[in-house]
Amino acid sequence: MYLSVVIPAYNEEKRLEKTLVEIDRYFSLQKYEYEILVVNDGSDDKTFQVAEKLSKQIKNLKIINNKKNKGKGFAVKQGLLAAVAEYILFTDADSSVSIIQIEKFFLYFKQNYDILIASRDVKGSVLSPAQPWQRRALGHIFNLIFKTFIGVHGIKDSQCGFKIFTAKSVEDILPRCRINRWSFDAEILAIAQKLGYKIKEIPVIWKNDPNSRVNFIGMAGALKDLIKIKINLISGKDEKLLEK
Repeated sequence: MYLSVVIPAYNEEKRLEKTLVEIDRYFSLQKYEYEILVVNDGSDDKTFQVAEKLSKQIKNLKIINNKKNKGKGFAVKQGLLAAVAEYILFTDADSSVSIIQIEKFFLYFKQNYDILIASRDVKGSVLSPAQPWQRRALGHIFNLIFKTFIGVHGIKDSQCGFKIFTAKSVEDILPRCRINRWSFDAEILAIAQKLGYKIKEIPVIWKNDPNSRVNFIGMAGALKDLIKIKINLISGKDEKLLEK
């Protein structure tokens, strides 16, 4: 199988059907094999029922159903590790980055990159419509702290919810990760750089979602997670996890 698409979903009953139909419609026209994995993260709305209904219509759709909410990071990691394809994408249920943009990502795997991440901050990116200044400010503050405090270099936008990994990088990186909520993206990228994996940011057309759950409370949680990531990197805890 060429591509696995992982979609973490928490209380996404209103957006999930449209996203799944669009993704399946696009990939059904491609020549390669694919699968779609929805990870329901303990939703208390009808997210699971929506996905279950569509699984009868979309032959390549699989569902992982968590009874309790464990965090977006946990759901993403669960889906990535369950995927079976050569390349594994995780994308948010809001489709802020349209699936049709994925083809330009594949070109960089031919240049021996291991992880390709959508970016709102590199040259060529388009935000349509633009984010409110408060959200943009939060994002810039987080990325500045991420780069200086964690010591990750060359990444301008670590939080955009559209990232593609080689199966090998997933197998190597994910078992070392401990963050289950706010800053799981940052942890994945920090460990990836530590292990020497090649990461490339790709400019995208990004559609702002006015219903985003990003807020100051989330920012506080994200900063707390960064401290945990730093401690794990310094102590070598991520490496020791694989030695047990």
